[in-house]
Amino acid sequence: MALERQVRGVLASIFFGGCLAVSAGAVTIESVRPDQDVFAYVQSVKGGFDQELYQKVIGAANAFKEGDEALGVAAADDVTRVYARMLLARTRIRDIHEHPLFVDNLQKLIWKTTDAAQYEKVKDWTLGELRDFVLTRPEAEIKGIMGGLNSDVIACLVKIMSNSELTVVGKKVFNPLPGSNLGAEGYLGARIQPNSPTDNPEDIQWQVFNGWSYATGDLILGTNPVSDSVENIAKIEQTLKDILVTFGLEKEQPWCVLAHIDKQAEVEKKYPGDTAIWFQSLAGCDQANQTFDLTIDKMMNYAKMRTGQYGLYFETGQGADFTNGAGNGFDMVVHESRKYGFARALSREVAAVAPKNQPWVHLNDVAGFIGPEVFKNREQLVRCCLEDIVMGKLHGLCLGLDICSTLHMPVSLDDLDWCMDQIAPANPAYLMALPTKNDPMLSYLTTGFQDHVRLREKFGYKVNDAMWEFFKRIRIVDENGKYTEHFGDPVWVYYQYLLAKGDKRSKEEIYAEGKAAIQRIEARGVPIAVGHGKEPWDMNPELKDRIRSLYNDAKISIWAEFTPEFIQTIPNAVLVSTLSKDREDYVAHPPTGEKLAPAAVATLEKLRDGWGDKSPDVQIVISDGLNCKAIMDEGHLEPYLKAVRDALGGAGFTVGEDHVVVTSGRVRAGYEIGSVLFAKSKADRPKVVLHVIGERPGSGHHNYSVYIAAPKPEVWAKNGVDHDIVRVISGISNTAYPPEDAARETLTIVKEMTGL
Repeated sequence: MALERQVRGVLASIFFGGCLAVSAGAVTIESVRPDQDVFAYVQSVKGGFDQELYQKVIGAANAFKEGDEALGVAAADDVTRVYARMLLARTRIRDIHEHPLFVDNLQKLIWKTTDAAQYEKVKDWTLGELRDFVLTRPEAEIKGIMGGLNSDVIACLVKIMSNSELTVVGKKVFNPLPGSNLGAEGYLGARIQPNSPTDNPEDIQWQVFNGWSYATGDLILGTNPVSDSVENIAKIEQTLKDILVTFGLEKEQPWCVLAHIDKQAEVEKKYPGDTAIWFQSLAGCDQANQTFDLTIDKMMNYAKMRTGQYGLYFETGQGADFTNGAGNGFDMVVHESRKYGFARALSREVAAVAPKNQPWVHLNDVAGFIGPEVFKNREQLVRCCLEDIVMGKLHGLCLGLDICSTLHMPVSLDDLDWCMDQIAPANPAYLMALPTKNDPMLSYLTTGFQDHVRLREKFGYKVNDAMWEFFKRIRIVDENGKYTEHFGDPVWVYYQYLLAKGDKRSKEEIYAEGKAAIQRIEARGVPIAVGHGKEPWDMNPELKDRIRSLYNDAKISIWAEFTPEFIQTIPNAVLVSTLSKDREDYVAHPPTGEKLAPAAVATLEKLRDGWGDKSPDVQIVISDGLNCKAIMDEGHLEPYLKAVRDALGGAGFTVGEDHVVVTSGRVRAGYEIGSVLFAKSKADRPKVVLHVIGERPGSGHHNYSVYIAAPKPEVWAKNGVDHDIVRVISGISNTAYPPEDAARETLTIVKEMTGL
């Protein structure tokens, strides 16, 4: 009845002069009969079952997001959305289960790992009845049936629930990690994310000390690396491990470097015991997982290897599939739910091979990391997080969140606080935690250490008991749970760390050393939070002003464009453009920046034809990306070009004399350039594209990346290059990873990829 009342209200808003929100979606439902479910509606329109219309009706039930619009499955208006929800609410679980939105190997795995006995209990319920059940019944009864819900069913359920209803379910279903309070009711954990633009161990180490000085950081120490070399990953793993072992905390939380799982396995093989929990991003269909260089068999084999205390850690996010060209006609909520079905299957495999150890398996949803092509505003971010909390929990997962936004979305620092307050009552297992809301390496907005302090105070959430006792031990909190004079003092934690190592020096000497370390770290562009403002959760005013300055710089940088004067400084520049009409189109519609304009293709064909039979081994491409200042700033591009040409030439590689310069270029534009230039090459050796491109702004460094593709001509000819066979070097600038060092690493990677 609630949905019927809702549609009457929407229709009344039309007839009585109210405002009807209309988007350029693809799906219109003009009317439905009271006896119709989704399948009866499709039958009435098409005369039989039609998969495409089925996908569109299911997609139209979603709250509006730009990503669904791009997929062609968004509702054209509010009336259509309400009608789609009415149809879904009347649809039986059995029918959704037997008519998947998309069939591939992942769907078959999800079917296989859906509990048959529990499915029998619910298969004849409608989704409306299921909604009423999860809203009104206690946790134990919900857990008695949720294993029988496949991922499509769970996705369809959240579509017909309001934000407040999602919150009701979120706050009563919990899947804590074995032997801990993490993921339990009333607890809000924190993954310290100690990222460094240069993978500097000192930057990483001190961000851990920083988090612990605010009594924050109880789930995992997890660093995103700039370089994915085995030696670099091992170096970071060893840095994180050392902190936990020194304090005797290696049984309380793991450490992790968020590189590809293949690389983590290599590190463990070469340095046994230096990895703890293993990380991997997951996608919602076979095609997208292939982009991540994943198969189901590969992940199942890795799951079988995880027999210790720490198993697997996953990351997902709505929109990752379609932005990698794998939308397959169905909506982002279903894609996301299928990722949780994959994680559930892997979790069960881990539990089966290590029933006594009960290894930890958990997942965090990165809601908002991709950009405005997925969704744009703060209300959509909240909706996405609430959907994902409930879908994760109903899959039996311990699910955390990265409540985040990119700096090219219209979500402000203050908006992010508002979002946290809307989402927190649903009690996610954990959130990210950094010195400030601004990640110094990934250049996006997320939750800072003091946000955790505020949320704990406002909502009464607790830190995992074992780590809270540790914070008492190092006197960040007292025996009554109150913050001490050491709260917000990372040097104090460093002092405790050295004492634990047996350092006999005076406190004054160690403090002087610690303060000098903070100065070095901040000079590298990594903020360290010290002290607080009026309240313990308020950032100190100087740091707050600095972060707002970085935010403002990012908003300027995102709209900047190459100047004619700068292009003239690039030797032998061959200027081409993509299908983006202008900067606004480029930011809002990323696929336009991935495809070359017809005139650009003609220009590149002319360049290629001029080579004759002597195509170079390497072609350098330069794109503006999301921050052309990263390319234009003095001391950024020129040193890299000189050093990389010298290095490659010295190693016997020929490098094209021209530089292809792309305006409104995305990473995949470089792959198309390679296909145009090298598809007809008769050489029997790899052909390399080095794509220099501006990274997201926000760190203050104005960093750029170099994407390296090195297949043989026959792969270029098949347009067979995508992210799964490409390497990347990130964080390059004269204030982060020096261009000359990046050039040397480029040569190393090119040699590895080409075997030359």
